[in-house]
Amino acid sequence: MLDLVPLIKTTGYLGLFLIVFAESGLLVGFFLPGDSLLFTAGFLASQGYLHIDILIGVLFLAAIIGDNVGYGFGKRVGPRIFTKEDSLFFHKDHLLRAQKFFAKHGGKALILARFMPVIRTFTPILAGVGNMPYRTFVAYNLIGGFLWTTSLTLAGYFLGKTVPGADQYVLPIVIVIIVVSLLPSIYHVLKDESSRKRIVELVKGLGKK
Repeated sequence: MLDLVPLIKTTGYLGLFLIVFAESGLLVGFFLPGDSLLFTAGFLASQGYLHIDILIGVLFLAAIIGDNVGYGFGKRVGPRIFTKEDSLFFHKDHLLRAQKFFAKHGGKALILARFMPVIRTFTPILAGVGNMPYRTFVAYNLIGGFLWTTSLTLAGYFLGKTVPGADQYVLPIVIVIIVVSLLPSIYHVLKDESSRKRIVELVKGLGKK
């Protein structure tokens, strides 16, 4: 796990922008710690390391611009992305899982996916692949980006401002955020029969070693 506090202190607004940007719309960004990063950055803002207004503005812009890049990539590449071979930074299963989620929830997926690691990286790409009208995409993108960045960042900020000795609670809360944010993705994986079979085969393979 990345030690987020020194990472944020070292890289500042630029590092935060690049991480959120990558996680929001680049295929290689699905593994980055978006939710816990926002919460931790908000807490550090409460301690005077960052300015909360600038922080929320930077994170919001990064999220919106990242999603737009993902949408543009999906629109340009289209269905060809589904034929891309698996690699260290790309697994087709992530894309297919996001596709099912997007097909079920439509435009709302752009808002809901903001709070779901991995899914949020691929959903704007799928909006582009599916030729969602750009105005519709922008509207949902703005709402989702605003809710995500402000809720998690302000949660960390107000914790630091209102709870004495809040620094001792940051790590447990970050762990809870990670677990809770992963639960929907885990549910979707376990719900899929083919995914369950692959997990069983993997466990059996590890047991034989």
